[in-house]
Amino acid sequence: MLKVYPKDNQGNLLPVVIKSWCSDLESQALQQAIDVANHPATFHHVSLMPDAHLGYGMPIGGVAALKGCISSNMVGVDIGCGVIARETNLTLEEMTTEKIKIIMDTVKENIPHGQGKAHSEKQTWSRFEDYLKKTQDQNGVLPIWFNEKMWDLVNRNLGTLGSGNHFIEMQVSEPLGDDPGGKIWLMLHSGSRNLGFQIAKSYGKIALEQNKQWFSDLHVNDLAFLPTDSFVGQAYIEDMNFALEYALENRCRMMESFMGAVAGVFQNAEMDSQINIHHNYAALENHFKKNVWVHRKGATSAKKGEMGIIPGSMGTSSYIVKGLGNRESFMSCSHGAGRTMGRMEYNRTHSVEDADKSMEDIVFHGWSKDRKGNPDYSEAPGAYKDIDTVIANQLDLIEPMVKLRPLGVVKG
Repeated sequence: MLKVYPKDNQGNLLPVVIKSWCSDLESQALQQAIDVANHPATFHHVSLMPDAHLGYGMPIGGVAALKGCISSNMVGVDIGCGVIARETNLTLEEMTTEKIKIIMDTVKENIPHGQGKAHSEKQTWSRFEDYLKKTQDQNGVLPIWFNEKMWDLVNRNLGTLGSGNHFIEMQVSEPLGDDPGGKIWLMLHSGSRNLGFQIAKSYGKIALEQNKQWFSDLHVNDLAFLPTDSFVGQAYIEDMNFALEYALENRCRMMESFMGAVAGVFQNAEMDSQINIHHNYAALENHFKKNVWVHRKGATSAKKGEMGIIPGSMGTSSYIVKGLGNRESFMSCSHGAGRTMGRMEYNRTHSVEDADKSMEDIVFHGWSKDRKGNPDYSEAPGAYKDIDTVIANQLDLIEPMVKLRPLGVVKG
């Protein structure tokens, strides 16, 4: 762990220290962490996970605790984005390339994926009506982000993957510690889809307007905040928590479909208990003898004994881990490998042949197209940090339990 002692605009040392587990932090991401340390409500210190990189307002892979307030941009626009994983009773010996291809083809056909892809019909979920009724009963009005068009899309997006770095993977465990490996796992990464974006955008705008009215000591507009004891602060928390529930349900529905595809090939397939976690959220927790709102943006909870998932990039390993409850990271760990460069930069500096080579021996349906019809291979492994290095940098935060190698991938 490295420590950075940031200064304010007058050159005075701040009482908030930055603690970093990142061995290759870019200067822009560090500046964002310094901005968070300068935030008027930041408590005790700021933590940067080993996958930290440039984000919007706050670095992705950043963890910060705020006193009495909450910031939508410190949570992120894809509220509740996270990962779900399930172990099966199947083994690598039972798998063939053809069987993997059949399963992943079925997954690709049955689960809407990609930019703007949704179900053609509205999906049913009891929480839809409960949420709207509770919001109206409490406030007398619908959620501030709500309109009929958005609500229709929220309904149809449930059980869909999305785009960007979202993925669905079949994996096999590799020998690690006492684990001999060879077991088949299912994993996918997705979040709250358009719902989280609409909530973040709406409340971020209100927070900035109110911070200006209050003449808040806010150095960066992207870190605007809402007091948690205010009407609008409570409304954001209510909507954020609904988005978290939505994201969990979204992953569960896709996992059910994934398991159905596996069962279509292996009638003896059985599933073990699942891990379903998110990495873009805020929660009221007690740290250093104070109740604070811990914001994990691209970071996951790693309380002592808590099971977690740290996926790599497509084409590289992922890990099932157990938290060690290190309070220096606010009991958090990384959410993945973390990018080394932006999407446009990777496409500009690498060839499609480079990207294809990194996906050898993995069942993969090819790259999506950009708006000009060119292959977009910006999610290739070369655009990300080495996952084994990322894991090695946080062995005081987590204990690796299972190492997973991808066999088949569907990308958003």
